[in-house]
Amino acid sequence: MIDVSNVKIGVIGVGGWGKNHLRVLNELGCLTAFCDVNADRVKMYEKKYGVKGYCSVDEMLQKESLNAVTVCTPTITHSEISKKTLNAGLHTFVEKPLTLSSKDGEELLEIAEKQGVILTAGYIERFNPAISTLKDLILSGKIGEPLLLEFHRESKWLGNVRDVGIILDTAVHDIDTARWIFNLEPKVVFARTGHIISPNEDFAAIILGFDQKKTAFIASNWVTPKKVRRLVTVCTGGIATIDFITQEIQIDDAEGTIIPRKEWKEPLLLELKHFIECVEGKQTPIVSAVDALNNTKVAEAALISSRHGVPIYLEL
Repeated sequence: MIDVSNVKIGVIGVGGWGKNHLRVLNELGCLTAFCDVNADRVKMYEKKYGVKGYCSVDEMLQKESLNAVTVCTPTITHSEISKKTLNAGLHTFVEKPLTLSSKDGEELLEIAEKQGVILTAGYIERFNPAISTLKDLILSGKIGEPLLLEFHRESKWLGNVRDVGIILDTAVHDIDTARWIFNLEPKVVFARTGHIISPNEDFAAIILGFDQKKTAFIASNWVTPKKVRRLVTVCTGGIATIDFITQEIQIDDAEGTIIPRKEWKEPLLLELKHFIECVEGKQTPIVSAVDALNNTKVAEAALISSRHGVPIYLEL
């Protein structure tokens, strides 16, 4: 456990994923306040965690002395809320995606730079121990160079996400992970999407083309009854298969199959610990504001490609 006694964090939005931020930040000892538009929810979590809750972001920012906030509200609200927190001089962690549009994201980057504060986004898979292991294997050269990435991120739509479709809500995780594993920016994006049960696209197939012919294939849907979170990485010296949920990684090479035994760790706990260390000046964000912005730009390109049926070429 790191010393976080001097860090004071507020959570904005405590429905859905935000309630997990409350739990983890309370465990880390730096949950100071929170706000949510649902008054009953505010009363419930005030009682549970013994911290002050608000129904207004403005009121919380005015009355509380905070170092940082996490923004866990619907995507459509990220830009407006983050402008307020950044302009208030607060380090700001925004759950993915950073903003609904890259134009809004660029404005947030400008504000963060002007105010001299951290702006980062919740691309949690970078903190998944299985992905960390894969990254280390690639950097060490033990399985060679990565060539092909095949992602499957599938589950049933629960009706709780209505402001964006599966690309901005779900596939962005795999867009980010592909950029992270290859350590490159995609040059071309091609996508096909459709919807059958939700207001926006609820199934998508995305191809990302990188330099050196490296390629990522991302299949996402809200149609499959069973929850699937899987990545197959084809490298010049072997294949690594990851289950994001169990954090198991299987390595197949010329010598056989290896399944390293590792302790399961909660990625959100690791992610928020890292954010706290960044606020304290001990670390630099693993997910930079530019990373977050570029993920949105790639997702936008996928949406444009799906509408027009053509590849979209990028210069990031």
